[in-house]
Amino acid sequence: QVQLVESGGGLAQAGGSLRLSCVASGRTFSNYAMAWFRQAPGKERERVAAISWSGFSLYYTASVKGRFTISRDNAKNTVYLQMTSLKPEDTAVYYCATGRAGGIDSSYDYWGQGTQVTVSS
Repeated sequence: QVQLVESGGGLAQAGGSLRLSCVASGRTFSNYAMAWFRQAPGKERERVAAISWSGFSLYYTASVKGRFTISRDNAKNTVYLQMTSLKPEDTAVYYCATGRAGGIDSSYDYWGQGTQVTVSS
């Protein structure tokens, strides 16, 4: 059974930083793309960042480019999201997800339980 467990959320001030982690188990982590999504109250879930199985292909939604960095450590079955220059509009529940395949355009079939990120102004 695939499990994804996120950690690292919390409260930050605008301009601050947080680092999210997601540990995966139950499948060969290094074969699959990983992504971070977020969902704010009253809004649809959006893909924030994605990383291919190798780590060489990356995707960022426009609003986080230059501020967020996705990375992975296949030896630790872990994907990270380093968030800097946080803004109040980054406030959301953040979810990690594992892709059905290795490329960043993969659809996603398993999700974590989510971790709350709140940015105060």
